[in-house]
Amino acid sequence: MSIKEKYALLTRDLGWDTTYQSMDAVFPQDKFEGIVIHNWDGWEDPFRMTMDAYWKFQSEKERKLYAIIDAFQQNNGQLNVTDARYVNALKLFLTGVSPLEYAAHRGFAMAGRNLRGAGARVACQMQSVDELRHCQTQVHTISQYNKFFNGFEDWTHMHDRLWYLSVPKSYFEDAMTAGPFEFITAISFSFEYVLTNLLFMPFMSGAAFNGDMATVTFGFSAQSDESRHMTLGLEVVKFMLEQDPANLPIIQKWVDKWFWRGYRLLTLVAMMMDYMLPKKVMSWKEAWEMYFEQNGGALFADLARYGVRMPKYHEQAAQEKDHLSHIAWSIFYNFNHAAAIHTWVPEENELDWLKAQYPDTFEEHHLPHLRYWQEQHKAGKRWTNPGLPMLCQLCQVPMAFREPGDPTQVCYREVKYEGENYHFCSDGCCDIFKNEPEKYVQAWLPVHQIFQGNCGGPTLPEVLDWYHLKPEAAGDYADSADRANWERWTNDNPKAA
Repeated sequence: MSIKEKYALLTRDLGWDTTYQSMDAVFPQDKFEGIVIHNWDGWEDPFRMTMDAYWKFQSEKERKLYAIIDAFQQNNGQLNVTDARYVNALKLFLTGVSPLEYAAHRGFAMAGRNLRGAGARVACQMQSVDELRHCQTQVHTISQYNKFFNGFEDWTHMHDRLWYLSVPKSYFEDAMTAGPFEFITAISFSFEYVLTNLLFMPFMSGAAFNGDMATVTFGFSAQSDESRHMTLGLEVVKFMLEQDPANLPIIQKWVDKWFWRGYRLLTLVAMMMDYMLPKKVMSWKEAWEMYFEQNGGALFADLARYGVRMPKYHEQAAQEKDHLSHIAWSIFYNFNHAAAIHTWVPEENELDWLKAQYPDTFEEHHLPHLRYWQEQHKAGKRWTNPGLPMLCQLCQVPMAFREPGDPTQVCYREVKYEGENYHFCSDGCCDIFKNEPEKYVQAWLPVHQIFQGNCGGPTLPEVLDWYHLKPEAAGDYADSADRANWERWTNDNPKAA
């Protein structure tokens, strides 16, 4: 039997119409979003993956992955990274991204349950298993670092409580509380097809360039799945567009919303690329131009035949590419006493690299802050911000982004809804709120929760204890135990020396 025949049996002959209950009663969620589907048999998985092929393919990848992880651990691979500053990128990835893989696993399981097409259910089931596997392999790969560096030990607890981790957490909770079609558009298309290259490609390249072969290996292991997810995400959008013309305005609104939400989430990635990798691969600006402006531009040019246009506010994202990473690093430097990663002022050669990558903006708008902090630290007065930042009601990033076209002014938008004022970092976030205010007035904003006394107590030590954030995991890298240990280990390590 050919793969095509096996796939047809899996995705067609296992589907049937219910008789004891109506199909609408069994699948109540695939109509309320307004998406019209005339023919579910039009849904085709472009890979036509069958169950036996799926398990065989994945088991082979697992064997190779764990063999390399064993070798990495037995050879103390953690000592081969560029220096201990790099490990902070892994801390951010483990606490910020790995839980999202688990959330995606749950989300696709729920989406599959609520779509009445058998092909769609099978595709969601396989992606759900993929996402669970990704979470597991990331945790296993990074676990070696937990034995030697601070800040890894309580990552699931931190994901639920730490202030900056509410940014990725709120993104997925927003998607998982949407309907099944919006969830798939948000995750499979807008994030995985349009934006995921900006996360995985620079991060895995950065891991390779900085000597972290364990992380590179899980990246390669996940990449074939990601390619399948990306292709499926595009096919899902095309499927909906081809089913009925009435679907176009709904899908365009979702594309606009989830592009902006994903772009704001990638603020953390921009900071990682420009500041947290001791050996740089490319700047955030270069990555944005390559993976969104060129590749994404080609994608939306292809989708124009369906009537889909470029996401709203993509021009604003392009204007911010010169500033995004510097603004994010500034936020974390200010509030580093309450973060589970270390920050630092870049070394002189790294500042020269930033000047070269951002010749029109860095020296004028961002270098003066870094020089001031550098002088303060040398004088024994490391700067930390004693207050709490105002957060955007939508993306939950501290409101430090700049007005479009004016990097000297902080962007500030405000909406009054049912007598309360809500604040936003951008027009993109403000628009999303206006479309669904009932949803976003319920947002769990970390700073608001601290002021309301819901985070362990009114003092900083009480809040940090509620975060389970140990003092050695926070603060400046120059003063950290991670740095002291690293210098002791590598001085004793002839290979590293």
